[in-house]
Amino acid sequence: MSNNDSLVKTGGFLERFFQLKANNTSVRTEVMAGITTFMTMAYIIAVNPAILSDAGIDKGGVFTATILSSIIATLVMALYAKLPFALAPGMGLNAYFTYSVVIGMGVSWQFALTAVFIEGIIFLVFSFLGVREKIFNSIPLTLKKAVSVGIGLFICLIGLINGGLVVANPDTVLGLGDLTSLGAILTLLGLIITGTLFAYKVRGSLLIGIIATTIIGIIMGIAELPSSVFSLPPSLSEVAFKFEWTNVFTFKMLIAVFTFLFVDVFDTVGTLVGVASKANMLDEEGRLPRVERALAADAVGTVAGACLGTSTVTTYVESASGVAEGGRTGLTALTTAGMFILALFFYPIFGIIPPQATAPALVIVGLFMMSPIKEIDLGKDYTEAIPAFLTIVMMPFAYSIAEGIVFGMVSYVVLKVLNGKAKTVSITMYILAVLFIFRTILPLLTEGLF
Repeated sequence: MSNNDSLVKTGGFLERFFQLKANNTSVRTEVMAGITTFMTMAYIIAVNPAILSDAGIDKGGVFTATILSSIIATLVMALYAKLPFALAPGMGLNAYFTYSVVIGMGVSWQFALTAVFIEGIIFLVFSFLGVREKIFNSIPLTLKKAVSVGIGLFICLIGLINGGLVVANPDTVLGLGDLTSLGAILTLLGLIITGTLFAYKVRGSLLIGIIATTIIGIIMGIAELPSSVFSLPPSLSEVAFKFEWTNVFTFKMLIAVFTFLFVDVFDTVGTLVGVASKANMLDEEGRLPRVERALAADAVGTVAGACLGTSTVTTYVESASGVAEGGRTGLTALTTAGMFILALFFYPIFGIIPPQATAPALVIVGLFMMSPIKEIDLGKDYTEAIPAFLTIVMMPFAYSIAEGIVFGMVSYVVLKVLNGKAKTVSITMYILAVLFIFRTILPLLTEGLF
């Protein structure tokens, strides 16, 4: 059999398995989208070990655990859910793991890993019972569109910060960065390059922009050529299956598990809602096909990650970059998983990509995610408009997808009730609003316990 015949057969299998034509995509588009997604989220490979090492966990072991848990979860998303979303240990959740649980509560990192494991098991049970699917479907269509817009602003802010264009300012909270610095200049060049490619409608503009910006970064001295190409991954022996069962039935464990569960549920739901809305993957009722499988991938990833030695695994908002490149099926996620496998052995190559090279991609993806705002009526029904607006603005301002959803959903319920429209709100929304309020006052109730 010739190589051409093998390629044709492979392409035919991928077409049938992922239904590429039915989703108006192709193998080339999906592969490019998957690589782009990986490029924009590859920073987690370096950042997650750095954060968790502050909790006392072996940095090399976390590096390997980060990649392996990302591979497992993303493969489940690719082959079981067949959706174009990638997963990895979540930013924010890893910081909560280290600074709030381990350091803040004064517990061991083994205690925190146990909390993540328990949360993952609860997640799996929720998935089997359809609880998370009910949460996803209960979000009103207006808020679902608002989530997409809010995520766009959130992604854009991440890109601006990573690129040095926006910095912390003690007087104004945020401020303009030093535009004469090499990092900011590289980011601006990347924006010009990537924007120009999109203007000319070049396929793979985001990926080409990242590569071109990285090359310029090497010339400018911001990025360095790798000293080697291949490296074996560090051992997991110091971090895998290191659970602490002696303190399971404690109030500290309850608080840790509840917070991990809350943030993970609504980060994942928010990401799926926002990215799927932008990709026009939601049906007329605002539902995402196979959403229960997508949520199961998240749960499996969290359980696997805890066993391997890393914090909560969640669906990545950077998946929007792959969707922006045309990714519509699990082949996009499969490609991203393949890139993680390569990174396990070729990290010296992937590790040279500076944050200024991926920052322009995130900024432009933010633009694409904003488009559903045209479908939100901000002028007639303020019981719809105000919650939508709060959802949009609180995601970047609170630096959290979950918190944006909290503000949007609670204000939606309250305004509907106060305006005589209580019957239009689902029971699930009422339950969630009560849980959100309880979660907000919980720190006040537990103040001084730790």
